[in-house]
Amino acid sequence: QFKVLDIFRSRESGSLHGFASPSTPVDFCPGRCECQHPQHLLCTNRGLRTVPKPGARVPEDVLILSLGGNFISNISAFDFARYSNLLRLNLQFNQIGVIHPKAFEKLSKLEELYLGHNLLTRIPAGTLQPLKKLTILYGNNNGIKKITPGLFSNLDNLVKLRLDGNEIEVLQDSVFRSLTNLHYLHLESNQLQHIHRNTFSKLTNLRFLDLSQNKQSAVRNVVTFSQLKALTTLLLSENEIQYIGSHVFQNLKKLSKLSLSNNKISRLDSSALKGLSSLRELLIDGNELEEIPAGLLDPLERIEKLDFSHNQISNVDSLAFSRLKHLKVLKLKNNFLTSLSGDIFALNNVLYDLDLHGNNWTCDCRLEELKRWMTAAHSQGKLLTVFLQCHYPATLRGKYLDYVNSSQLQPFGNWTHLCRSRAGPEEKRKVDEVVTTEGNTNGLESSSQRSRPVPKAAGKRTKGRRRPNVFSKTDPSATSAPSNATDIRLTTAHPAQTAEKFELLRSAQKDPLPVVTDPCEFNRHFITNVSVDQVTSATATVYWTTRDHSRYTPGPGPGFDEVHYRVLFDRFGTPDRFPRYVYAGGASRSVVLRELSSDVTYMVCVEGVVGGSVCQVAPRDHCVGLVTHPGGVSPGVTLTSDLQVVTVATLAGNAVLLLVVGGVWLGRSVRRRLQRRKSAVHVRHMYSTRRPFRPAVPTASVSADFTTYQSSRPARLAPLEEGDLIEFPCDRFLDSSTARRDNDMQRFSD
Repeated sequence: QFKVLDIFRSRESGSLHGFASPSTPVDFCPGRCECQHPQHLLCTNRGLRTVPKPGARVPEDVLILSLGGNFISNISAFDFARYSNLLRLNLQFNQIGVIHPKAFEKLSKLEELYLGHNLLTRIPAGTLQPLKKLTILYGNNNGIKKITPGLFSNLDNLVKLRLDGNEIEVLQDSVFRSLTNLHYLHLESNQLQHIHRNTFSKLTNLRFLDLSQNKQSAVRNVVTFSQLKALTTLLLSENEIQYIGSHVFQNLKKLSKLSLSNNKISRLDSSALKGLSSLRELLIDGNELEEIPAGLLDPLERIEKLDFSHNQISNVDSLAFSRLKHLKVLKLKNNFLTSLSGDIFALNNVLYDLDLHGNNWTCDCRLEELKRWMTAAHSQGKLLTVFLQCHYPATLRGKYLDYVNSSQLQPFGNWTHLCRSRAGPEEKRKVDEVVTTEGNTNGLESSSQRSRPVPKAAGKRTKGRRRPNVFSKTDPSATSAPSNATDIRLTTAHPAQTAEKFELLRSAQKDPLPVVTDPCEFNRHFITNVSVDQVTSATATVYWTTRDHSRYTPGPGPGFDEVHYRVLFDRFGTPDRFPRYVYAGGASRSVVLRELSSDVTYMVCVEGVVGGSVCQVAPRDHCVGLVTHPGGVSPGVTLTSDLQVVTVATLAGNAVLLLVVGGVWLGRSVRRRLQRRKSAVHVRHMYSTRRPFRPAVPTASVSADFTTYQSSRPARLAPLEEGDLIEFPCDRFLDSSTARRDNDMQRFSD
């Protein structure tokens, strides 16, 4: 029991005569509560069964009362009568089943009321009417079955209302008409089956509406959401919706997210998405859709993310995504797709995340154009890896399209007439150009640039032209590059190759070289000895070697073609990373990077370009790091020499440190021994053994003392024990041959 201290106060001078002052919480703090903060009464998790009574006087600065986590079952009319200045009242996680209609009558200043996680089945009309300044009301996770318009009367300042986790089945006409300033409305996890067409009337400021996890079977009426003109998020997931009516969202001009996930939608009306011009995210996964027709998604002018996963889609029109200029993420995984048109994503220039996993893909010639588009997008750094795994034919089952050669995409079944005639395989394309890139642009070539052959002059060197601040037209990300662009020029050698090819053909007939068809295998097994040399403040030279190989080109007759290379380099360890690529053609095995930034760390990787294709997996085994020198460093200084100097200096420093530590330890050890010798007391005690005593001075007294002690055990067999040793007094047996060392102790010998 809490007892109030009897104190005496002087009202005029305010002097204290007892143990507590009027400002301390001692005289008003309820039992079992903490009142250390004068504005917050903390009574959570105290095992309370009723609202505790306050002390004699409740100060006016008490603004928060927390009663959560107790066993309170009833709120009477007088429980909060003395807390007229409360701003927040927390009654969550109790067992409240009844609230008196006048329980909050004195709380005219209350702004936040939390009644969640209780046993309420109804809130009497008029109970909340005195709460004119209420902005947040939580009534979630109760057993409320019905709400009426009179429940929220006079709550025109309410901003957030949570009624989720109840058992509401019907939303009546204009039930929220008083909540003109409501922004957030949670109605998920109820039993909603019917929503009146005027339920959300007057909610012109509502921004967030959650109706998920209910039992709605259709969204038909155009009027239902027509007045929610400020709505930005609408969640209708995990219902039983089978049908979406035409133009039901046409007035939601500001809606940016719409979730229809995990319903039973099998078909969308052609005008179902009309009016959603500002929508950025549409989630319709987990339904029963069978196709995506042309024109269905055209109203989604600003869409960035589409999720059609876990449906039954077997057909996607080639123009389904043609109007979606801002589409970045598209998920089509776990459907029944077998093929896609090659140019279906040709107009989606900012698409970077494409999920096609979990379909029954037939890897035949119909996917050749799609593979070519994916290869071009990958090489330009525009697209993340797409996991398109072949299911048919059996010879390609389990393989990913990225690693399937175009020559293996043969007509399958009865689809021969749908396959386009291939004028020339992509393996015949040569990338012999020397690329000039800007320092802070990505240096990517367009597909047309890579496919256009460039004549080579034997024995001559082709140099790239310097074009400062020029961005690639095919790279949308180049427009956001920093303005302080520096020029990186690449110089490669193109020696004559006619004799070399004849020699390669001749040697191939005698001892065939390994055939290179896959860029990933080429990077892993044929590129070796990547190194960086001649690093200065503005230039660096990258070297690499390759093992002997042959390049098979399918066609009328077998032939051999060279493999090209590209170098990826980027600033290492900086937040604003921006990778750049430069391409090398011919037999060149070195690249000179010029006009680099001084005193900057770069990561350089070398990879092969096989038939115009590159590996989607980064060649981490063929990467080296380089650090450019500060301004003024001579060009002859290399990275290798720097590393050697640093290594030698480190070893020398470690050796000196070890010598110093060893010297200190040895000095301390010698010093301790010297101190022990100086402070040692030269005292020796005489102990008898099992041998007979032979006194140096044959006196009667000495022989008498030792003849009485004889061991019954043999000296050689009996173990020596502590009890067999006898200590003799020092003053009786003096060694006449030794000098006196001390006044009290003498030195003796046995």
